[in-house]
Amino acid sequence: MANNIKEQQDILDKLKIYSLNPMQEEALETINNNANTILLSPTGTGKTLAFLLPLLAQLDPECEEVQALIIVPSRELAIQIEHVIRNMGSGYKANAIYGGRTIAKDKIELKHTPAILIGTPGRLSDHFEQARFTTENIKTLIIDEFDISFEVGAGGDMRNIISHLPNITKRILTSATKGTSIPSYFRMDSPKTLDYLKEKAASKLMIKTILSPSKNKHNTLVDLLNHLGNDPGIVFCNKKDSIEDISAFLDKKKIAHTCFHAGMEQIDRERALIKLKNGSVSILVASDLASRGIDIPEMKFIIHYETPDAYEEYTHRNGRTARVDAKGTAYLIKGDREVFPEFIENAKVEKLSTTGKRKPQFWATLFISGGRKDKISKGDIAGLFFKQGEINKDQLGTIDLKQDCAFVAVPLTIADALVEKLNNTRLKKKKVRVSVI
Repeated sequence: MANNIKEQQDILDKLKIYSLNPMQEEALETINNNANTILLSPTGTGKTLAFLLPLLAQLDPECEEVQALIIVPSRELAIQIEHVIRNMGSGYKANAIYGGRTIAKDKIELKHTPAILIGTPGRLSDHFEQARFTTENIKTLIIDEFDISFEVGAGGDMRNIISHLPNITKRILTSATKGTSIPSYFRMDSPKTLDYLKEKAASKLMIKTILSPSKNKHNTLVDLLNHLGNDPGIVFCNKKDSIEDISAFLDKKKIAHTCFHAGMEQIDRERALIKLKNGSVSILVASDLASRGIDIPEMKFIIHYETPDAYEEYTHRNGRTARVDAKGTAYLIKGDREVFPEFIENAKVEKLSTTGKRKPQFWATLFISGGRKDKISKGDIAGLFFKQGEINKDQLGTIDLKQDCAFVAVPLTIADALVEKLNNTRLKKKKVRVSVI
């Protein structure tokens, strides 16, 4: 049974957020006072918190069944929302279920029924068909990134999910783009729409074109990355083959990076994001999968190595930088005789500095085969590294603690030595493996 929900300010304090932005304040009031809400706001403006705060306030602490359903287009977004809810410390249980992991794992987690269920259309539809939990108490339905979610569930999964929800009294749709039609079966009657997309026009995003002397843009990309130094950024490509080709070239040039695309295993995608967030790499070479719906830090720049096919993808890519009040730059690399799509406006051509150079990456990431389920805390991990690893506080980077494992950032120069010292040692009562990823 859930504990009584804490006051909103307690939740914000726990998240280290000191005030809501105007969009979040208006969303809070609108969602509370309307049955159906559409929230349109750019990537990175805090939509997740905007719908979670009013959702938590509406849950019944005495109910032991699922009360709210959040549908998302990707496993990364499901995990991210679950993580945010856990950090809010509301006392309500939330679980994320998604493709790419076994149904058995879902079943284990669902034995202790969550108040909030987050999932992707296909996996949710499967659980609904098998009636693995009751849906009678689900009163609130949220579809995050609804334009993509409806597309992902277009094969019938989304319609099937809706057919199992007879008692919905509140619907909330969010997106960072405008214009997507809502299927009639969703019954989104007379919604109140909050449109903050126009705010993006006032953002501090700069768009620049870099000219490549040849059709092959690899060397120009390396020159641009050297010109930008060690600031974090994303290199966007359209295809898996392009990502793998660029990755191999960057390896030859000894430029630290990691990749992110739908063809990768889930565990590899998760590790790529962990390394980006803790500073072990500063460059992510990615498909449009990284343009939204994943939890990554503010990017100083993004690079369109290949231009996207549609304006929506272009907008979402650009939305990964210049978020909220920050400055950022989107670079377009233009190959010899390449013609950009019509939706890309003329951007200032910038000449690259020939003196720029990226510094070697400082951090590396260590994997530890123990996590929360082993009663291991971040403090336990820090203690292991200080005592047995014999490092100082400046040498301990970000600790990312998961259910069954942990990831720790340490200086690259001592990573291998730490593995030798710590591998097969005991952390709490568990013998853990330690390795560099």
